[in-house]
Amino acid sequence: MPDVRRGVRLGLDPGDARIGVARSDPSGFLATPLETVRRGRGDVSRLRRLVAEHEAVEVVVGLPRSLSGGEGPAAAKVREFAALLARQVDPVPVRLCDERLTTVSAESMLRERGRTGADRRSVVDMAAAVLILQNALDTERASGSAPGEIVEVSDE
Repeated sequence: MPDVRRGVRLGLDPGDARIGVARSDPSGFLATPLETVRRGRGDVSRLRRLVAEHEAVEVVVGLPRSLSGGEGPAAAKVREFAALLARQVDPVPVRLCDERLTTVSAESMLRERGRTGADRRSVVDMAAAVLILQNALDTERASGSAPGEIVEVSDE
Protein backbone atom coordinates (compact mmCIF):
# COMPACT_ATOMS: atom_id res chain seq x y z
CA MET A 1 0.00 0.00 0.00
CA PRO A 2 1.55 3.37 -1.01
CA ASP A 3 2.43 5.88 1.69
CA VAL A 4 0.72 9.21 2.11
CA ARG A 5 2.88 12.29 2.51
CA ARG A 6 2.96 13.36 6.17
CA GLY A 7 1.58 16.66 7.44
CA VAL A 8 -1.70 18.38 8.14
CA ARG A 9 -3.79 19.30 5.12
CA LEU A 10 -6.73 21.67 5.02
CA GLY A 11 -9.73 20.92 2.82
CA LEU A 12 -12.02 23.69 1.58
CA ASP A 13 -15.52 23.69 0.16
CA PRO A 14 -15.92 27.25 -1.17
CA GLY A 15 -19.51 28.36 -1.65
CA ASP A 16 -21.07 31.73 -2.38
CA ALA A 17 -22.00 32.41 1.26
CA ARG A 18 -19.61 30.22 3.27
CA ILE A 19 -16.38 28.24 3.01
CA GLY A 20 -16.39 24.90 4.80
CA VAL A 21 -13.00 24.02 6.28
CA ALA A 22 -11.72 20.59 7.32
CA ARG A 23 -8.31 19.42 8.47
CA SER A 24 -6.46 16.13 8.39
CA ASP A 25 -4.45 14.56 11.15
CA PRO A 26 -0.64 14.81 10.69
CA SER A 27 -0.49 11.27 9.26
CA GLY A 28 -2.86 12.26 6.44
CA PHE A 29 -5.29 9.49 7.34
CA LEU A 30 -8.46 11.15 8.63
CA ALA A 31 -10.28 14.41 7.78
CA THR A 32 -12.34 16.17 10.46
CA PRO A 33 -14.47 19.36 10.44
CA LEU A 34 -12.66 22.53 11.49
CA GLU A 35 -14.89 25.57 10.92
CA THR A 36 -17.06 27.52 8.54
CA VAL A 37 -15.72 30.84 7.27
CA ARG A 38 -18.23 33.44 6.05
CA ARG A 39 -17.46 34.65 2.51
CA GLY A 40 -16.56 38.30 2.12
CA ARG A 41 -14.09 40.73 3.61
CA GLY A 42 -11.41 38.86 5.58
CA ASP A 43 -12.23 35.34 4.37
CA VAL A 44 -8.87 34.73 2.67
CA SER A 45 -7.03 36.30 5.64
CA ARG A 46 -8.82 33.87 7.97
CA LEU A 47 -7.84 30.94 5.74
CA ARG A 48 -4.24 32.16 5.65
CA ARG A 49 -4.25 32.22 9.49
CA LEU A 50 -5.70 28.69 9.61
CA VAL A 51 -2.95 27.43 7.27
CA ALA A 52 -0.34 28.98 9.60
CA GLU A 53 -2.03 27.86 12.88
CA HIS A 54 -2.30 24.25 11.75
CA GLU A 55 1.08 24.31 9.96
CA ALA A 56 -0.67 22.91 6.90
CA VAL A 57 1.55 21.37 4.24
CA GLU A 58 -1.17 21.64 1.59
CA VAL A 59 -4.64 23.06 0.94
CA VAL A 60 -7.17 20.98 -1.03
CA VAL A 61 -9.97 22.99 -2.65
CA GLY A 62 -13.08 21.29 -4.00
CA LEU A 63 -13.64 21.99 -7.70
CA PRO A 64 -17.30 21.68 -8.70
CA ARG A 65 -17.68 19.85 -11.99
CA SER A 66 -20.82 18.69 -13.74
CA LEU A 67 -21.60 14.98 -13.69
CA SER A 68 -20.10 14.73 -17.18
CA GLY A 69 -16.86 16.23 -15.85
CA GLY A 70 -17.26 19.63 -17.51
CA GLU A 71 -16.74 22.96 -15.80
CA GLY A 72 -19.27 25.77 -15.59
CA PRO A 73 -19.47 29.21 -13.94
CA ALA A 74 -19.18 27.75 -10.41
CA ALA A 75 -15.90 26.02 -11.32
CA ALA A 76 -14.56 29.26 -12.85
CA LYS A 77 -15.33 31.08 -9.56
CA VAL A 78 -13.56 28.39 -7.55
CA ARG A 79 -10.51 28.50 -9.85
CA GLU A 80 -10.34 32.29 -9.35
CA PHE A 81 -10.67 31.88 -5.55
CA ALA A 82 -8.02 29.12 -5.48
CA ALA A 83 -5.58 31.30 -7.45
CA LEU A 84 -6.08 34.18 -4.99
CA LEU A 85 -5.65 31.82 -2.03
CA ALA A 86 -2.53 30.23 -3.56
CA ARG A 87 -0.87 33.65 -3.77
CA GLN A 88 -1.76 34.34 -0.11
CA VAL A 89 -0.49 31.03 1.34
CA ASP A 90 2.56 30.59 -0.95
CA PRO A 91 4.77 28.50 -0.58
CA VAL A 92 2.08 26.10 0.77
CA PRO A 93 0.66 24.36 -2.32
CA VAL A 94 -3.03 24.63 -3.18
CA ARG A 95 -4.64 21.76 -5.13
CA LEU A 96 -7.98 21.60 -6.90
CA CYS A 97 -9.75 18.26 -6.47
CA ASP A 98 -12.97 17.12 -8.12
CA GLU A 99 -15.83 17.49 -5.67
CA ARG A 100 -18.75 16.15 -7.68
CA LEU A 101 -21.68 15.38 -5.38
CA THR A 102 -19.89 16.10 -2.09
CA THR A 103 -22.42 18.74 -0.97
CA VAL A 104 -25.28 16.43 -1.95
CA SER A 105 -23.63 13.58 0.00
CA ALA A 106 -23.01 15.83 3.01
CA GLU A 107 -26.64 17.04 3.02
CA SER A 108 -27.91 13.46 2.80
CA MET A 109 -25.63 12.28 5.60
CA LEU A 110 -26.68 15.14 7.89
CA ARG A 111 -30.37 14.58 7.11
CA GLU A 112 -29.97 10.91 8.04
CA ARG A 113 -28.45 11.99 11.35
CA GLY A 114 -31.44 14.20 12.12
CA ARG A 115 -29.95 17.59 11.34
CA THR A 116 -32.60 19.92 9.91
CA GLY A 117 -33.01 23.34 8.29
CA ALA A 118 -30.68 26.10 9.49
CA ASP A 119 -28.90 23.68 11.80
CA ARG A 120 -27.96 21.51 8.79
CA ARG A 121 -27.01 24.47 6.60
CA SER A 122 -24.58 25.70 9.26
CA VAL A 123 -22.57 22.45 9.13
CA VAL A 124 -23.11 21.19 5.57
CA ASP A 125 -20.17 23.22 4.20
CA MET A 126 -17.84 21.76 6.83
CA ALA A 127 -19.17 18.25 6.16
CA ALA A 128 -18.61 18.75 2.41
CA ALA A 129 -15.05 19.97 3.13
CA VAL A 130 -14.46 16.78 5.16
CA LEU A 131 -15.66 14.65 2.23
CA ILE A 132 -13.46 16.58 -0.25
CA LEU A 133 -10.37 16.22 1.94
CA GLN A 134 -11.04 12.58 2.88
CA ASN A 135 -11.48 11.71 -0.79
CA ALA A 136 -8.14 13.40 -1.59
CA LEU A 137 -6.39 11.52 1.26
CA ASP A 138 -7.92 8.18 0.22
CA THR A 139 -7.00 8.78 -3.43
CA GLU A 140 -3.40 9.55 -2.48
CA ARG A 141 -3.21 6.47 -0.25
CA ALA A 142 -4.57 4.27 -3.06
CA SER A 143 -2.51 5.74 -5.90
CA GLY A 144 0.66 6.88 -4.15
CA SER A 145 0.51 10.30 -5.81
CA ALA A 146 -0.95 13.65 -4.81
CA PRO A 147 -4.54 14.09 -6.04
CA GLY A 148 -6.02 16.77 -8.26
CA GLU A 149 -4.18 19.58 -9.95
CA ILE A 150 -1.78 22.07 -8.43
CA VAL A 151 -2.77 25.76 -8.62
CA GLU A 152 0.12 27.65 -10.18
CA VAL A 153 1.05 30.86 -8.36
CA SER A 154 1.30 33.76 -10.78
CA ASP A 155 2.79 37.18 -10.08
CA GLU A 156 -0.44 39.03 -10.92
